[in-house]
Amino acid sequence: MTEAPAVDVRPLRARLGDLASTFDDWAEANERLYRAHLTDGLPVVPPSGARIAAMLEGTSAGAQPDILPIPPGFAVPTMWEIAACAVMAGCAPDVVPLIAAALGAVSDPAFNLLGIQTTTGAAAPLFIVNGPVAAALEVNAGHNVLGPGQRANATIGRALRLVLQNVGLALPGTGDMATQGHPGKYTWLIAENEAASPWAPFHTTRGFETQPSTVTAVGAVGNVEMVLPVTSPEALVTTIARSMTIGGNIGRLSFGAGEALVLLPPECAHYLTRQGVSRADLQRAVFAEASVPLAWLPQNAAARIRTAREEAGLPSSDVVSAVRSPESILVVVTGGVGHKATFVPTWGGGTAAVTREVVPL
Repeated sequence: MTEAPAVDVRPLRARLGDLASTFDDWAEANERLYRAHLTDGLPVVPPSGARIAAMLEGTSAGAQPDILPIPPGFAVPTMWEIAACAVMAGCAPDVVPLIAAALGAVSDPAFNLLGIQTTTGAAAPLFIVNGPVAAALEVNAGHNVLGPGQRANATIGRALRLVLQNVGLALPGTGDMATQGHPGKYTWLIAENEAASPWAPFHTTRGFETQPSTVTAVGAVGNVEMVLPVTSPEALVTTIARSMTIGGNIGRLSFGAGEALVLLPPECAHYLTRQGVSRADLQRAVFAEASVPLAWLPQNAAARIRTAREEAGLPSSDVVSAVRSPESILVVVTGGVGHKATFVPTWGGGTAAVTREVVPL
């Protein structure tokens, strides 16, 4: 068992300042940063003053984005700290506004970042980018969208994780108590494939117009591949609905937190459109089918759900649903060629997706 690190709770700028004399030597800097628990285990770019200043070019000197304290350390990240983490992650320029908006989303109380940062579960934020910023920063929305190969997805998501770790003090074994975690805790950021989608962009379902750039944070616990049949809309719906009821991630009233994310490949979205099925139609159809009998659950889980329904003033039911409502099924069109979709369950401890606009700083 790995021993939990001793936590240095000083501001990140002070901790980095202690190591600045080593930043001209790449190998020594990486060793010192790793031993100070300031990396994710992979090599980083030494955050020299010149590199941080370059990362902040184009932003206002006095800018302070709308970000609440990041738990469990409950510190508010400064622009300098955001830029330092972006440098270490290997980001290209102009990413600070997107990172700041994403941090604003996860720090919203509805997201429940304290629970997600400190749970023994595998929860981590998944970030979805919409609007012009996705193309401007070259965020991948096509083939292998959840995998490697694109700098923006890899480094921006990684920078966000470094802020959550280095400013929020979510260190494995101390603040971050995940029993096993999952690879998305290194980096987990995608874009919607708006150009290939037959539907309005995802962020328009979140109350935004088409043009603004946004980032949505989803408190997720991994992902499940779904091979979607295109023999009929009903078969496709059944595959998604049954996939959403697997596993033991059961919250108070539903699977997970009552939300679910479906990453739908463009081919399947176009197939549904040709069959007269809209995004809203898909949500309603999946919601109607995505439930299981309480008798299928362990007795303690079934009893907990019955008690929670009584406390909430809801009628008794012999089934448990995957989500709270059709609108709680978040459908994002993304990925490349093929019929492989992804179901992303949300954390059962309680979380809600939050969307923020990406604005100049």
